[in-house]
Amino acid sequence: MSIMATALLLATLFTSAAFGAVEIKIGHVLNQDHAWNVCLTGFAEDVAKETEGRVVVKIYPGAQLGNEKDVIEGLTLQTVDGGLIGGGSFQSLDPKFGIEALPYAWKDHETAYKAMDGRIGAMLLDILAKKGIKGLAWWENGFRHITNSRGPIAVPKDMEGLKIRVTPDKMRLDTFKTLGASPMPINFGELYTALQQGVVDAQENPLAIIASSAFYEVQKYLSLSGHIWGSALLCVNNSVWNKLSDVDKTTVERLAVKWRDEERRQILSQEETFLTLLRDKGMLVNEVDKAAFKAAVQPVWAEYEGVFGKELMDLVREYGD
Repeated sequence: MSIMATALLLATLFTSAAFGAVEIKIGHVLNQDHAWNVCLTGFAEDVAKETEGRVVVKIYPGAQLGNEKDVIEGLTLQTVDGGLIGGGSFQSLDPKFGIEALPYAWKDHETAYKAMDGRIGAMLLDILAKKGIKGLAWWENGFRHITNSRGPIAVPKDMEGLKIRVTPDKMRLDTFKTLGASPMPINFGELYTALQQGVVDAQENPLAIIASSAFYEVQKYLSLSGHIWGSALLCVNNSVWNKLSDVDKTTVERLAVKWRDEERRQILSQEETFLTLLRDKGMLVNEVDKAAFKAAVQPVWAEYEGVFGKELMDLVREYGD
């Protein structure tokens, strides 16, 4: 066969594969530089290569497909193909998805990974399956920490009277009220100005967001509270998933786990990088007495056992021990 004929054959095969490909559009709300997007790009490249073009994944960062609430609604309606979504956002479908945000549920990253890759994660994926969503792998957003302009926070007493911005989630509000603070649900887009003008003294977010939002310009103190860990679920709707062959399903699931592990590695690595940056920007960083904080939030655990159910709460305790 001539070189020209070979090239023509390859082009025909490629075009045929592309024409018959299953296209999966995956949206998320973070920027292009975040580990979510970097690893989703790697995932998409691997999927195209290992399925020989039968599955094509396209990534839409920066809320191009809508905010997380919009994407979740689209997934259930089968109008949005897929997303990488903060696990807590699925509370709109079932309150049990708030379990990961139970304060001081996870002592470290590995504990959270074991829970979400194990029985807790499986239980939550079963709930989503009944709502038309296929969960591929639990990625992460990391631990949240407290910054403020008043002084170091080391023990629960340091929280008394602190005006802190939190997300408008009932358990989050209840947690900080229990700690003696005055939590306020302020839109994230207005947070920098609220901190600058003293509307609130404090806020809580992962280190990546604290750094990228330049909160160090209006906050002096960073307390490594690690009070809440956040997952991120890579998922697709059932209609798209069922278009894939069994072989391609196995490949996509394997690659979702491969890139989950890489995303987690990047999150851990970047935490040290961002911590160094924040120190260099002049923030005063301190550790907190996590045992004292965990003891202080036990009333929240007791209150929300009725929301999450004893079985799920017992699993949290089992993984946490």
